[in-house]
Amino acid sequence: MSVTVAPPRAEKRERGGVWSRVSAALWRRPWARATLLLTPPLAWFLLIYLAALVVLLITAFWQINPFTTNIERVWTLTNFQTIFSSPAYRGIIVRTVAMAAAVTVTDAVVAFPFAYYMARVASGRAKTILFMAILLPLWASYLAKVYSWLVIFTHDGILDWSLAKIGLGQVHLIYTNWAVYTVFCYLWLPFMIIPVYAALERIPASQLEASQDLGARTWRTVR
Repeated sequence: MSVTVAPPRAEKRERGGVWSRVSAALWRRPWARATLLLTPPLAWFLLIYLAALVVLLITAFWQINPFTTNIERVWTLTNFQTIFSSPAYRGIIVRTVAMAAAVTVTDAVVAFPFAYYMARVASGRAKTILFMAILLPLWASYLAKVYSWLVIFTHDGILDWSLAKIGLGQVHLIYTNWAVYTVFCYLWLPFMIIPVYAALERIPASQLEASQDLGARTWRTVR
């Protein structure tokens, strides 16, 4: 009784043939490549991020025992009624949304010309220096940057001291909406500049030239 064993080269060719067929199938189906590429990060996103949000939303329907301050898993809409019926909570919501919108618009207005200069005008050395100026603050801790601004805005701090020296008087911005607005604009500006720069750098120069040749004004080209 004899047993036939396939030679190693034939096994390698068979494996190579399988991978070749898989590669060819993926090449003919771009959606399959995208699915295989995006499935792991999307699964991680759904499992960690969205699942945490769902759990947080579920806890919003629970109540707190007024005597023991323990969370009781009893379904109730009291929390939502309190949020929308209390003037204090409504004021907080309006102020938060307004602050987020103001910071977003301000950072967009500041970031666009800055990113356009980096992508279209600046030389290689100037672009490197600007990148360092944008990225270096990101290396510092979030809390360290916030506390640095507290030192700047505090009473008799750097800002008040500097304004007093030039005769403009003190402004006392600490714990005001203007201080919060300024600090958030500073913290989130790099995260606005970098994506806008990446988008502008990918726009071919021929498209801008074609827009000018077709008679479009500057604002329309930018839009």
